[in-house]
Parts: sequence; C-alpha cells; structure tokens
Amino acid sequence: MFRKGKYGKYLHIIESLLGFAVVNLAFLIATLSDKEVLGFRWKVTLLIVNVCYLPVVYYRARYPQGRALHLDIIAKNAIAAVGIHALFFFSILTFLDSWVDNMSFYLWFYGILVILLPLGWTMTRLSLKYFRRNGINSANAVIIGTGESAIRLRDAMLADPGYGYRFLGFFDSKPARPDAVDGYRGTIDDLERFMNLEPVNEVYYTLSGEDHETLRRCVGYADNHVAQFYYVPQLNQYVSRVSELSNIGKVPILNIRENPLKRISNRYMKRAFDVIFSSTFLILSPILFIPIAIAIKLSSPGPILFKQKRTGYLGKDFNCYKFRTMRLNEASDTQQAVREDPRVTRVGNFLRRTSLDELPQFINVWLGDMSVVGPRPHMLKHTADYSKLIDKYMLRHLIKPGITGWAQINGFRGQTEELWQMEKRVEHDVWYIENWNFFLDIKIIILTVIDVFRGDDNAF
Repeated sequence: MFRKGKYGKYLHIIESLLGFAVVNLAFLIATLSDKEVLGFRWKVTLLIVNVCYLPVVYYRARYPQGRALHLDIIAKNAIAAVGIHALFFFSILTFLDSWVDNMSFYLWFYGILVILLPLGWTMTRLSLKYFRRNGINSANAVIIGTGESAIRLRDAMLADPGYGYRFLGFFDSKPARPDAVDGYRGTIDDLERFMNLEPVNEVYYTLSGEDHETLRRCVGYADNHVAQFYYVPQLNQYVSRVSELSNIGKVPILNIRENPLKRISNRYMKRAFDVIFSSTFLILSPILFIPIAIAIKLSSPGPILFKQKRTGYLGKDFNCYKFRTMRLNEASDTQQAVREDPRVTRVGNFLRRTSLDELPQFINVWLGDMSVVGPRPHMLKHTADYSKLIDKYMLRHLIKPGITGWAQINGFRGQTEELWQMEKRVEHDVWYIENWNFFLDIKIIILTVIDVFRGDDNAF
C-alpha cells in the first residue's frame, strides 16, 4: 500500500518552488537599493539568478532532511545553498559583459537570501509537521524484533507526533517476554497476514543480520506490499549513535563515530572563523596586553609569557602560550595549580580568576595550533596519565584544542581533585566533537564571556 499523504512525496518540489520564489523576491528587494538596475542588464541578471538556483535544487535532492525538524541543519544548509548559488552566479558573470556591477546590489541580494531561504524552509517543515499531527502524511510502520533497539526505535517514532509515524506493532518469532512488550502483534509468520489486512508503509528490521533466511523473508514481505524496508544495525553495545553510511566501491560502510569536523567544509568554516576572530582580537589586544605585561613584570621576576608544551590535534605537541601567573618554579610543567597555590602571584591570581591569563592563546589560534572553541589542551604529563585511566580520553584530540569549550561552560574547569571530574570533562568534550556546529561555537563563546564577567569559583 502507498503512503496516504502526498506532502512528503512532493516536499522537495514544494521547497524547490518556494526557493525560486524566495530568490526572485530577494532580487526584487535588492533592486530597490540600486535604481539603475534596469533594462537588458536587469533581465539578464534575473535569468542568471534563477538558473544558478538549479544546482541548489540538485543539492537539496541529494541530501534529504528526514522527518525531524532541526533548525541548526536548516540554517547550515541555507548557508551552503547560498554559497553554491554565489559560486555558480559569479562564475557565470565572469564571462559576461552585460551584468549588474553594483556591489551593494549583491550584498543586499545575498543578505536577504540567507535570511529568507531558511525562514521559508522552516515554515514549510512546520506546516508539514502540522499536517502530520493531524494524521495527514502519516507513515504506518512496523518493527521486527523486540529487543533494546526495537524499543528505542518505537520510542523515537512516537516522541513527536510531528514526525508522522503511526506505529502498528512489533513482530518477533522469539520475543524474550511478549507479555511485557506493549504493542507485540505476533511472530514473523504473522507479519505477512497482518500486511494483507493493514496498510504498512515502512518495515524496520532490528534483528541480527546473521539470520539470512528471516531477513530475506521480511524483505520479500515489504517488497510484495510496496513498503519501504529499513535495516537497523545492532550497534548499541558499541556506540550510542551512528554518523553516516558511505561506500567503498559497492561495500556499505558505517561510520560509528560522529565527527562533523571531518567534513572539509566544516573545517574551513571553523578555521575561517578562528582566523577572523583571532586577527580582530590581536589587532585590538595592545589595549589589554600592555597594562597586563607591566603588572606581571612588576609582580615578580621572569618572562611575561609562559610557554608550555601541551597535547594538541591528533595527539601532537605544541607550545601553548599564557600570561605568566606564577613565580618561576620547576614543577610548572607537571603540577596543576590548586586553590590558594603559593606559587601564584597576586597579579596572577587576578588574571586566573578573570581568565585573562588565557588571552595569549589567541596567538595559538591564529597560528593554527588551537581553535577559539574546543577541548582544553592538557599538559603532556596529564595526557600520559589520564589516557591510561579514562576510556575515550584520547578522542578529545580528534579536533584542535580550544581557549574555551563545552566542558568549561558546564562547570568542569579548574582543579581536578578526583578522577570523576576529569571523566566528566572528557564526556563533555566527546559530546562537543560529535555534535559540533557553528552556532554551538557561538553559544559557547557568548556563555564564556558571561561567565568571565560573572566570575567562576573554579577559576583560580
């Protein structure tokens, strides 16, 4: 049986038409900034603007969004779409003589487009969620299996009525406790009879793939009833989430460790932000650096900057810079600072409490050793010690270390007196790596600034 609603089937067409409408609206508004955009140039440019949206339509078709509404993904896709459009648009204009050459027009056009495009996509998705909540475009789904994966899948389907799933039941020939599974419909033999009586759109197989005969039977049931068949990998014992499915030749490969920064586009975006942010700060830094440097020199003998080997990206060492906050001592590379540490000077105590001692690390960011946001870099001795004590500790080095991070704004900073404190840091660092997006970085930066002005008891 075919799915009842047409909205899911035609969603891409609706979003594509909406995209063309947004492009033309943005063009129309942008022309108001340049009264001279008239005549033949106006017509040619408008034609090119629309033609260059076709690659965006293709891009959206290649990467479907699924049933869930993720605003961060919509925003990221909108930025990517505008980038694709601009790439094709200016590439074509390079070979033409008759085109609008007013830069303010293009700034207005792409500025409006980057706002209206995600807004339009979001409204489309919200409309679709509304229809699904009212039973339109719902997908009738059955789950084969009654194990942990099956229960989690059922709960995820029913978590939001806007997903549009209508769960019909579980089927399993060897359920552990059929009476304890809410929604158990029968054995796999009962599945085909059930599908003859009830329209089923999607079949989810959560049993082991080693039972080839059962798997083939279930695929056959789905094919015979024009239902989409999905195989759910049994990976719960290894990881909590799967990143993506790829192929080497014709062999499917599952990536079991989410790392958005493996994508080159995300790395370039993060690096571009780091360069712009650190360059801007370093240009303005003398306002802070000069008085801090004078205060450090007056407080105790020694250099202004403290240079220390830290563990960085992929476990490689780098020189991390900080304002010197301690008197010169031999244990600075092995012993972590503690509350009321006698090695810390009076000026150093102020710098640590306000996190001003970390400011020279913007030099590391500019050089490419660090990022503005990321897991905090640790001393080499700490890396050697904790890597033996904490599972997944080294995963925090999958990306560049940062001046601030997800662990820090969640209260895990300063002295680590017990092992569980470092374990929580690592847990937050790994979560950040697996869930990175540009807007998460902005959020962390804003919360860090708030913490600096509010004060943090763990900073000493």
